Amino acid sequence: MNEATIVIPNWNGMKYLQGCLDSLRAQTQQNFRILMIDNGSEDGSLDFVRSNYPEIRIRAFHRNTGFCRAVNEGIRLSTTPFVILLNNDTVCAPDFVKEMLAGIKRHEKAFSCSARMMQMHAADKIDDAGDFYCALGWAFADGKGLPAGERMKEHPVFSSCGGAAIYRRDVFEKIGLFDERHFAYLEDVDIGFRAKRVGYENWYLPKAEVLHAGSAASGSRYNAFKTRLTSRNSIYLIRKNMPVWQILLNLPLLAAGFLIKTLFFTRIGLGGLYIRGLAEGLRPGMGQLPETTVKMRQYLGSSLKIQLELWKNTVYRLLLRHR
Repeated sequence: MNEATIVIPNWNGMKYLQGCLDSLRAQTQQNFRILMIDNGSEDGSLDFVRSNYPEIRIRAFHRNTGFCRAVNEGIRLSTTPFVILLNNDTVCAPDFVKEMLAGIKRHEKAFSCSARMMQMHAADKIDDAGDFYCALGWAFADGKGLPAGERMKEHPVFSSCGGAAIYRRDVFEKIGLFDERHFAYLEDVDIGFRAKRVGYENWYLPKAEVLHAGSAASGSRYNAFKTRLTSRNSIYLIRKNMPVWQILLNLPLLAAGFLIKTLFFTRIGLGGLYIRGLAEGLRPGMGQLPETTVKMRQYLGSSLKIQLELWKNTVYRLLLRHR
């Protein structure tokens, strides 16, 4: 009986798809089905999957609808208790699915669990060991660039990286799906934030491992598309998830965080795009906040608990710079 549905969003991912899909065929535990949501690919990847992987169910859009719309479609089409989101530029270890399912079952309060992501082109280095969010307004991947022997203990994280994560499908009915106004970037932090608001947890599973190429769709770690969307969504994330009192409390740190980021992106020639993204995030045009989000901001107890975590993560992030 299938326990999980693996949802793979794809946009012109021909370069990586075979490695990803072959690694799923080689899983030691085959109690899952695969859904590929194609976002209007023009590189032949859709025909390639149809011809070589007939077991995969495909939902094809005619245009690029964004990461969030694609994975939401996969979640809606799924019927299993668990949903695994997997980037097309990953290669999974043989026990990946087995460890993901075992991990989320171990933690009854877990909404999500994040895999151990290693760098595909430098497999001795960590790419992501779970995501954190801090009072500077920064989201960051834990362990990035550290040697393979680090981050080997299972522990709670602020949110799971949507590139390789497992979720309880029924929790989406309580907190809503991924916010499609994000299009891409920080949507996984947003949904982790929402889950924590109503008492769920997010965990990191070091035994569930994937190799990850990283930025395969957008082209590079820092580029115009990613810079503008990330800066816009960083403002939207705060507007959505922090009540007014929490924004005011964090305002000095948030201002410092955005100033530092502005200086950084200016230094690499993307400062104008970063500032433009911040302005877009402040515009009323981002739309009315979802009703479920407004209701969840009323949970005072969880808001206070999250605030303490934001301060703790700020100290942790600053200490990481001096390792």
